[in-house]
Amino acid sequence: MSDTTSLEAAAGDLVPRIRRGEAGALEQLLHRCRGTVYQWALVQTGDAADADDVAQEVLIRLHGSLHRYAGRSRFTTWLYRVTRNESASLGRRLRSRLRLAAAAGREAAASPTPAADPADRLHAARVAALAEQLLRGLPARQREVFSLADLEGCPLAEVAERLGMAPVTARVHLFHARRALRAGILARWPELAQGDGR
Repeated sequence: MSDTTSLEAAAGDLVPRIRRGEAGALEQLLHRCRGTVYQWALVQTGDAADADDVAQEVLIRLHGSLHRYAGRSRFTTWLYRVTRNESASLGRRLRSRLRLAAAAGREAAASPTPAADPADRLHAARVAALAEQLLRGLPARQREVFSLADLEGCPLAEVAERLGMAPVTARVHLFHARRALRAGILARWPELAQGDGR
C-alpha cells in the first residue's frame, strides 16, 4: 500500500471522528499527514529546510481549516492542493532547487551492502547527480507531473486531479519529461541505447 493510499484510508477513518469532536483524532491525522506533506513540499521547493517550513505551515492550516474539506474530492487531493499553495507562497523557484532524486541516490550510495564495489558507489553517485541536474532542467509542470507519477507512483488520473489539469495534459507533460530525461541520460551514456530498439 502506498503512502498516499494509506493516508487516504486513515483520513477516511479520522475525519468523521474529528467532526464528531473525538479527542485525539485530529492529532492522529496530523501525525499521519506529516511525512506525506513533507515529501510533497520537498518536490515543490527542492529544499529540505523549505519543505519542513511548508509542512509545518500546512499542518497548522490543516488544524484550523479542516472544516473546509467538504469531501467532494479525495482527502489527499485536497491536502496536496493545500501543500502546493503553501509551497507557492514561499516564492521559491523549483527549477534550480529540486533535490529529491539526488537525495535518494545519495542515500543508496551512502549505505551500500558490505560487498558493494567502490566503483559501483561512485557510479550511483554520478547517476544521482545527473538525475538531479536533468530534473532541475525540466519545466516546472513536467517536473511536478514526473515526480508524482514516476517517483511517487500516483495514477495519472490522480496526478491530473491534484494539479487541476486534464488527464491528457498530464499525460503529455509526463511524456515530454520522460523523453527529456532519457535524452539527457543517453547523451551522457550512449551505450545504454544499444539494443533498446530506438
